[in-house]
Amino acid sequence: MSEIIRVNNLTKSYGSNTVLRNVSFGLEDGQIIGLLGPNGSGKTSLIKILTGLINDYSGDVFVDGLRPGAKSKSLVAYLPEKTYLANWMTADDAVRYIADFYDDFDLPKAMKMLDTFQLPHKQKAKTMSKGQQEKLQLILVMCRNAKIYILDEPMGGVDPAARDFILDSIIRNRPEGSTLMMSTHLIHDIEGVLDSIIMIGRGKLLMQDTVPHLTSTGKTVNEVFKEVFASDWQF
Repeated sequence: MSEIIRVNNLTKSYGSNTVLRNVSFGLEDGQIIGLLGPNGSGKTSLIKILTGLINDYSGDVFVDGLRPGAKSKSLVAYLPEKTYLANWMTADDAVRYIADFYDDFDLPKAMKMLDTFQLPHKQKAKTMSKGQQEKLQLILVMCRNAKIYILDEPMGGVDPAARDFILDSIIRNRPEGSTLMMSTHLIHDIEGVLDSIIMIGRGKLLMQDTVPHLTSTGKTVNEVFKEVFASDWQF
């Protein structure tokens, strides 16, 4: 496998507040990666840099050998933590809008997934629950035939009973050989599908490891996470 993402000495500040400090790591393609850390650890800033939404940083970042920009954005399907759907959009409107925007979007698959997720085609986004909005946005992301998927809290607004279904939908709809990065607090729910993890705390890279190696002592990823952040718990 080759590296799909490379970050060298990445530092990002908002005024006097440094949220990422000399972060360096590489990720191999084709893996499912957990991006883990407490609130305020710098995860979302890192994601926005990888997806080309933030470009005022120091250090070097490469996505499939490209610096984040227009070309790299075409390779990445991004699910933000907060909803971005326009209030006037129905589920059908949102699906057709994204289909017009991305050449790699599978419209028939998206329409079928609306039914699978039991989302009314003609319901406006503004009248949907947070969980329904998140399901719709997930469909818009996972129906692209992208090389890299970056999901920021993909199950944050979904009730516990639906999490297994949502996670299974993510894994099943991920194209073979693609790379999937998930930032989440729900470590217990996703650790069974992860190949590797990155842990970030106070803007620093605290741990990067494969899940088989990390759990070889008999501990779960969630238990290791609690140990690493025992003094920095912010949930």
